[in-house]
Amino acid sequence: MKLGLFSKLFLLSAACIMVAMLITDALVRRSWEHSFEQQLRNQLEEKARGLRESLPPVTGCAPRNAAALSGLKEELSRQAAALNLRITVVDHCGSVLADSSAEAERMENHAQRLEFRAALERGAVGTDTRTSHTLDVPFLYVALPLRGAQPAGAVRVSYPLDQIRVESSRIRNLILLASLIALTVALLLAALAARLISGRSQRIMEFARRVAAGDLSARVRDPSTDELSELAHALNQTAQQLENSFRDLDQSRARFEALLNSMQEPVLAVSPDRKVQWFNSQMAKIAGSALKIDAPLVESIRDPEVTRAIRQTLETREIASARSELISPGRVFNIVVAPVGSEGVVAVLAEITHIEKTEKVRRDFVANVSHELRTPLTSIQGYTETLLENAPAGQRDFLEIIRKNAKRMARLTDDLLTLARVESGEDALRFQLASPSQVLADIFESFEETARLQGRSFIVDCRTDKPVRCDPDKIHQVMSNLVENAFKYGSPSTGVTLGAENDVEGVRFYVSDQGDGIPSEHLSRLFERFYRVDKSRSQDSGGTGLGLAIVKHIVLKHGGSVKVESELGKGSVFSFVLPEPNAWRMNVTRH
Repeated sequence: MKLGLFSKLFLLSAACIMVAMLITDALVRRSWEHSFEQQLRNQLEEKARGLRESLPPVTGCAPRNAAALSGLKEELSRQAAALNLRITVVDHCGSVLADSSAEAERMENHAQRLEFRAALERGAVGTDTRTSHTLDVPFLYVALPLRGAQPAGAVRVSYPLDQIRVESSRIRNLILLASLIALTVALLLAALAARLISGRSQRIMEFARRVAAGDLSARVRDPSTDELSELAHALNQTAQQLENSFRDLDQSRARFEALLNSMQEPVLAVSPDRKVQWFNSQMAKIAGSALKIDAPLVESIRDPEVTRAIRQTLETREIASARSELISPGRVFNIVVAPVGSEGVVAVLAEITHIEKTEKVRRDFVANVSHELRTPLTSIQGYTETLLENAPAGQRDFLEIIRKNAKRMARLTDDLLTLARVESGEDALRFQLASPSQVLADIFESFEETARLQGRSFIVDCRTDKPVRCDPDKIHQVMSNLVENAFKYGSPSTGVTLGAENDVEGVRFYVSDQGDGIPSEHLSRLFERFYRVDKSRSQDSGGTGLGLAIVKHIVLKHGGSVKVESELGKGSVFSFVLPEPNAWRMNVTRH
């Protein structure tokens, strides 16, 4: 059975009072009995002294006269009746001469009684408490030596302890009665105090229940000034602070929701257990009725790219991105997922449908124009070369300029067409595992003769045997573009190094030259279309400005990354990283 606070306080108070009553009864009664016994001992000693003065002296241990003993017996009986005591007289040898309550001749020798030993042997007052062998009644004994010549006898007075017990019982009854009265009053007061404390505690518990149920306006009314009142005041302050904090939180959340709902981008929040935590109105529009609060993410969003990015951020606590075409048919979204403290992640969807369409139109336009220009440019080159064979000296310079520019335009259209095909994915990659040393060997074989003719050193430095997953033809094209640039823009008669080495993300390929270097302000834009550091030199060398852009897009299609490092006067290093085969898909999605 569960006891309430009132019952516990009442029982505790009752137990304390009863223990105190028992302790008081034991201590007071024992103290009174000891005091009463000591007082009785003193009284008996005084009476024994007075009685000794009225008795005749007794010396020696000789037989006594029967008449004398009879007179002594009568005297003791008279004195005993007057004093309400038992009186015994013994000689020096301990033989009982007379006793007020028994026949002396039937009594045994008392020389070894403790009280008589003290009186007969030391002449001092002797006391003892024991049960009488003669009367079988407990007595308090006090013995004094008789006056007269030595050796003398002794007189003993005794008092039955039954009287002490009767008095002790009476005193105990009085103490018990007083204790019961005090207990009754104390229990009534304890019950009242317990009821008051229990009532105040019930009000505090009711306050706590209301706060737990969400009623932060609850308050405890307690006008007292004790500890419970201070507790109630502290709880009221806590509830007030909580109410203010929750009000501010609700206002902040309302402003935050209004801000997110005003955004044109769909926003989705996901909890650590991969359930939908919150979404704005734009997200609800594109996801439809399948999106519900506290519903599992896989039941609300059925796009594997979105769920993959969210799962990746939940596991790694790092920003992830994805591209979605399934979340809303006919629309394309770029998704960025970021962690939010330790409470989950938030995904922001940016629609790129119009950008994708524009890019497709641009790619198609570039591809179509490039394709359409190839035929007339080929015709121009052919007719120009035919005219050059029989042209007079004054026209050859003009025809050579026409041929040179037609040839450059043909290269430009070829590069534009190649770039458009790479970006659109029209030219599908044929992946296979390739050895870095074989890739470098193929490039070395292709440019070895060119390097020899230019008087350059051409070195291969392969420091890894880790295979890569790639399209060998496309990677050959990438490396060819980089080596051609090194030959074009590097200082004459300087070396070019091809290399491959292990990288934290896979295998790093690089082409290093010893040219003049590139100013740092140009490095971030080198891989843009048609960007040139020295436009006049690029045109003289026949460059189109698209080679590095083609390099970048082919590497990105492989899930890798490109980089350039350069220092003026010391040359440049162009490098790209191809991921390990097991990490390829993740990197492709990320880019």
